[in-house]
Amino acid sequence: MTNVSRTFVVEAAPDVVIDYLKDFSHAEAWDPGTESCTRLDDGEIAVGSQWHNTSTIAGVSTELVYELTELRADSVTFVGENDTAKTTDVITATPHGTGTELTYDATIEMKGAAKLGAPAVKVIFEKVGNDTEDDLTRVLNQLA
Repeated sequence: MTNVSRTFVVEAAPDVVIDYLKDFSHAEAWDPGTESCTRLDDGEIAVGSQWHNTSTIAGVSTELVYELTELRADSVTFVGENDTAKTTDVITATPHGTGTELTYDATIEMKGAAKLGAPAVKVIFEKVGNDTEDDLTRVLNQLA
């Protein structure tokens, strides 16, 4: 299991941040690996909403179905899964001045034969974490 966490400050208020991030299709704008992210259901976004995500990381393309498993005023949790991996992303937004301190915590669990590549996963996802922080900061600051 690999865990990558980043904490940083953005200019947008926490309610604006959570309202934006609860729609995982926005990952196309802030997740450097995401190539496409399409909602699989209709209606208001709520716990149970799902998205089909296609990503390429370190030259490897993968598809996961993500589900919004928790939605609170100060956080969102998404769980993405396929045959080779399960990822849990918890994003917490707390007030910081007029903006938000954001903590993005991602846990990646490889399954089956993919577990053999687990040591390389940490190195790759640390880089992805840095890029995600940069992209999220840019996108969320535009919402302020």
